[in-house]
Parts: sequence; C-alpha cells; structure tokens
Amino acid sequence: MRCQKCDKPATFHITELTGGKPEELHLCEDHAREYLTQSADEPTSATGMAAALAQHMAEQMAVGHTAEELKRLDEQTCPICGISFYQFRSQGRLGCPHDYVCFEKQLDPLILNIHGETEHVGKTPKRSPGGSQTRTELIRLRREMKEAVTSEEYERASELRDRIRRIEAEQSE
Repeated sequence: MRCQKCDKPATFHITELTGGKPEELHLCEDHAREYLTQSADEPTSATGMAAALAQHMAEQMAVGHTAEELKRLDEQTCPICGISFYQFRSQGRLGCPHDYVCFEKQLDPLILNIHGETEHVGKTPKRSPGGSQTRTELIRLRREMKEAVTSEEYERASELRDRIRRIEAEQSE
C-alpha cells in the first residue's frame, strides 16, 4: 500500500474516529511523523489521551530503529532452535522457550503491550515442572546433530544421537 500523500510505501496505518465514522489514513514514516506531531500540537476535538498517544508515537518514530539496527536484529538467531528474529517477525511464532531469553529486549515491550505484564502469574503444569528445560535441550541437540551430519562430522553426530537417546530414555522412566 502507498502513502496517501506521496508514492512511498505506507508503513503507518492510522484509524481515527471522527463523527462516529472510522477514517483510515495510510502514511509513510515522514508524513505520519508530520501528521502525528501536527495533531498533538493543535487543540482539536481529540481527547487528551489521543493527543498523548499521537505525541508518544511521534517520539517513538524519532527514536526509532534505523535500517542498520533492524537488519542487525533480524540476523540475530536463537542458539537452541536456530530461528532468526526476522522469521519471528514474519511468522509471528517463536521456535522454542529459549527464544524469550534470546530476544528478550525486543519481546518485552511487545508482551507488555499485549498482556499488560511481562511476568507469567498463572498456573503451571504440575506433572512436568522441569520438562520444558529438557525439551529445549533435546531441540538444541537435534539441531546440532543435523548440522554435524550436514558437515559430515559423523562421529560427533553419533555422540549427539546417543545423548539424545539417553535423555529420551530418562524421560520415559
């Protein structure tokens, strides 16, 4: 989608309720910054909260990630499952529980925005309190084994296979 004021790609999609009707705006970063700072500065019929939100978004855009920072973040990968931050952003799914640790700086604001908290306060399964740690270890070992086979390190792959079998045998007991 293109910006309504120029031919750049629209990266901000703003919906305003004016007179009970939703009005959609599709703007590039430059025009969105201009629009949001303009609407935050002028005393219109918008509520104080909407003006504060517009000001906050304009500040966020001013501080925003440069293309280089975004590229660096997208190349960051989880050492356990191998998912990159770019894959998470495009799919919307993480690969393993360790991703929450690996991408903590990027996920905390997102989780806070969605859930209102960054700490889990609900129930956890009683039957396997340490199960997620073991599953994470198995995922990491399987990925390492696959990489060892790809690089033709068959002895290393057989050692990893044996470790995986031992862990799986311990789990089944």
